[in-house]
Amino acid sequence: MAASQARQNPSGLLSIGHVLARLQDDFADLTPSKLRFLEEQGLVTPERTKSGYRKFSQAHIERLRLILTLQRDHYLPLKVIAEVLEELDAGRDPIIPGAAPRSASSILAPKRVLSSEELRRLTGASPRFIGEAIAAGLLPAAEVFPHDAVAQVTALLKLSEQGITPRHLRPLRVAAEREAELIGHAVSTRGVKAASPAAVEGALEIADHLDTVRAGVLRRRIGNA
Repeated sequence: MAASQARQNPSGLLSIGHVLARLQDDFADLTPSKLRFLEEQGLVTPERTKSGYRKFSQAHIERLRLILTLQRDHYLPLKVIAEVLEELDAGRDPIIPGAAPRSASSILAPKRVLSSEELRRLTGASPRFIGEAIAAGLLPAAEVFPHDAVAQVTALLKLSEQGITPRHLRPLRVAAEREAELIGHAVSTRGVKAASPAAVEGALEIADHLDTVRAGVLRRRIGNA
């Protein structure tokens, strides 16, 4: 079936019918009219053929998945969803409002990745700078990067302007690895199945608490400097 669709869509763009087939298992109430409504609201902008037919890319599908998840699971109005998307389009990783805040990248499909060239284009970083970040262990040594790497590289560039280069941040990476081990141990003691949604949510919650504590300690140190 996939091979047949690839032959029918050599450009990789999908029709509304194919989009529905991919998303309706998770979003049963998704219809062509709802897709058109989201387009009218400016939340998604599919490409158009010369005949006027809508065509969707994989990026469009992932964007739709995020929109529909924010509606269904987070009860966000379209106005707030539009603000989240605007932040995401700007290369940031916005926090989703709610009782248990989480980042937009944690909702996006795992397949949302960027090539090194795309990452450099979105951030303005040079190949050498990306290489330094990889050498410091701040970015994965891979051919592709997660979308939240945009916000990370942007922050690294701003730090570099202040004289804090990637190599200065190696201790930060080591500390983060230790915290990840601490979080993993804490989650496992709860008897939660590893890699389950409950385990991931629990780990994110602990990470948020650690961020709060770390920020408080850092501010006090700066204030006493």
